[in-house]
Amino acid sequence: MAGLQDASKVGDGITETSIPASHPPDKKSDKQTFHIGTRQSILARVQADIVLQDLRKAWPNHTFEVHAMSTTGDNNQKTALHKFNEKALWTQELEVLLQKGELDLIVHSLKDMPTQLPIDLQLGAVTKRADARDALVVKPSIASTCKSLADLPENSVVGTSSLRRIAQLKQHYSHLKFADVRGNIGTRLAKLDNPESEYSAIILAAAGLERVGMTSRITTYLSKNEGGMLHAVGQGALGIETRKDDAQTAKLVAAIVDEKTMRMTLAERSLMRTLEGGCSVPIGVETEWIRRKGVLDSQDVGVGAKPAEDYHKLSGTALKTSGGESGQGAEDETDVLIMHALVVSLEGDEVAETEARRRIACREDADEFGWEVAQQLVQKGADKILQGISLNRGIIGGQDGA
Repeated sequence: MAGLQDASKVGDGITETSIPASHPPDKKSDKQTFHIGTRQSILARVQADIVLQDLRKAWPNHTFEVHAMSTTGDNNQKTALHKFNEKALWTQELEVLLQKGELDLIVHSLKDMPTQLPIDLQLGAVTKRADARDALVVKPSIASTCKSLADLPENSVVGTSSLRRIAQLKQHYSHLKFADVRGNIGTRLAKLDNPESEYSAIILAAAGLERVGMTSRITTYLSKNEGGMLHAVGQGALGIETRKDDAQTAKLVAAIVDEKTMRMTLAERSLMRTLEGGCSVPIGVETEWIRRKGVLDSQDVGVGAKPAEDYHKLSGTALKTSGGESGQGAEDETDVLIMHALVVSLEGDEVAETEARRRIACREDADEFGWEVAQQLVQKGADKILQGISLNRGIIGGQDGA
């Protein structure tokens, strides 16, 4: 099939095969073959292998074949990401094969998945999240003296293809300049390392570097408290896309869901979907489950194994509290999710920012929480900022970058 590539060099069990027009399950046997789609890049194949190993462990009687495909986003490595008028830049071709039944599931970097999927497809599963933060990688020749963004000399060029990153950097580091950088992780690092290149540093997703074994290249991790950088919606997580009418594959992927990650990222995706922002729009988030040690009493509002039973829909303030039942002396993860979110103008001079928390007892709660946080941002002017971005650029679309 056109576009499918040999993925046999990356990961155990990833091989090039001919995808049949249809592959109905053998109802006489417990053993079935499931076809997994992914992009052609090294990182995408590694991520598909992570899911492959999880599925093999959960379903040892089944066979899994991974098929790698070159997509529009992979083929065009020159155009700046924010100039694409296509939200499904990395997903659409694979989704066509999924809809035809030639693939059973697709493995995505969740941050690359549009928040509005085709009507017959769904986000079937999200696996345990890796590090969601961005990472600063400094050119080797200056790495010994520049350990942070603040250390970079005046007019240093930082390479990134993400408007989210550029907007936040402009907000905090007016002394820096920015330039687009495209390509896979290895290509971007090669451009940085070239003594003749303009880049003093680049910013990449920490999870991507870790998954391809390049953690040593990270100069520093970036977060709200370290560098003032909130990450992209879904960053660090792997999303598995399936057909809505495929109950067998739904059962298959349900076995490898990490429920905490699923709920956390559903909240983030609901936030973005409500704001109707494409992946490259400057929307940043930072979410985490609250942890507490020991038994909580009724004065610990909104935290604990049994936190406040209800919250004000906009403020996140607990309306009723109850004592927790955490283990004595242990640090327990509660079902209270805290989300910090912001929308930044392209020049970094306008910001709508908020923080909220809520008890998340189910996926529906997560979806509603994201909507609530989006409403808070709108009340603080996020809609006007996003409207201005749309008018200035003429489009909203693209992808957030590696």
